[in-house]
Amino acid sequence: MFPLRCTVKNILSISSKQCAQLPLQSSLKQLIPISSIHTTPCSFEWNAFHLCLPKPLHNRLWRKVQYPEKYTVEPLTVKNLAGRDPDTGRVVTARLGGGIKHKYHWIDWHRRGPDVEGEYFCEKVLEIMDDGCRTAKVALVGSGDKLRYILATVNMQPGDIIRTSQYIPRAPVLPNEGDAFPLGALPVGTIVNCIEKIPGSGGFFVHAAGGQATILRKVNDRVVVKMPSKLEISFDQRCMATVGQISNIEHASIPIGSPNKHRQMGRRPKSGLWQRKTGRFGRKIKPPPPTLVMKPLEKPDCVYRRLTLDHIKIKLPRNQGLIGLPTENSWKDVSADERDHF
Repeated sequence: MFPLRCTVKNILSISSKQCAQLPLQSSLKQLIPISSIHTTPCSFEWNAFHLCLPKPLHNRLWRKVQYPEKYTVEPLTVKNLAGRDPDTGRVVTARLGGGIKHKYHWIDWHRRGPDVEGEYFCEKVLEIMDDGCRTAKVALVGSGDKLRYILATVNMQPGDIIRTSQYIPRAPVLPNEGDAFPLGALPVGTIVNCIEKIPGSGGFFVHAAGGQATILRKVNDRVVVKMPSKLEISFDQRCMATVGQISNIEHASIPIGSPNKHRQMGRRPKSGLWQRKTGRFGRKIKPPPPTLVMKPLEKPDCVYRRLTLDHIKIKLPRNQGLIGLPTENSWKDVSADERDHF
């Protein structure tokens, strides 16, 4: 099968006999006009083969950043997706849309420095600012004629000098807040953030406001770190990490306060109308039981039967059986005359 989207009118014009005689790909090419084939979905068309359905992107369809070819510190333009797939335009995540438009600051996740003992790559913190596209604050740092953005730590101030080194000495170093070192070079108990998943991949863990991870122990060439979720992860000792806790600690304790704030954050409200629970989400409303009719009990009819072997006469209620009775051939219905005799 191949991804084609065609209208209902052209699909209904194809007979089942024609489709059975030709392969699927060749039959569609011969029977569907090229002018009726669309590569993009439309609201008034029907997806005949269900081949171009968008896949959910883990509820992260908030925005699409337009990145240039080279790194820049200029604020980037953001296109709000409102929960729609960027390729097909279909709604994948509900209750997203609107909100205040923000510019995006491109974060450089790679902290690189010399791999020589005693040498450091030093940068100066120029400015600390808020970023509307993330919860943590952003620091503008520079060295020479190169500028870049990094995540700011709690006590980072403009004018601070931060160091970066990739050398792992025998004795642990004494880092300052904002410095970046390999996990193997930091002492046990150090609070870190922006940890690399593998050496050279860039900061991957602990990005949210107030996030912090703690170095627990070192085992050979591995370093065990306790994440904010209390999960312990073993990293390679060459993975880079930034010392300190992510800024904007009070972010989690600030209440939203009003529905208008949700709107400013790009979250659409619910319907707001009271709706009876239908059981779709697990709370099932059972219908009321039928009306119970009270009436006197009817006397059950009796059937008279007699054993033919020993001429034993018994009286049994209807629809009741006995244990150890003879076979059906030994039973004989009692006539009306004999019934009166009893």
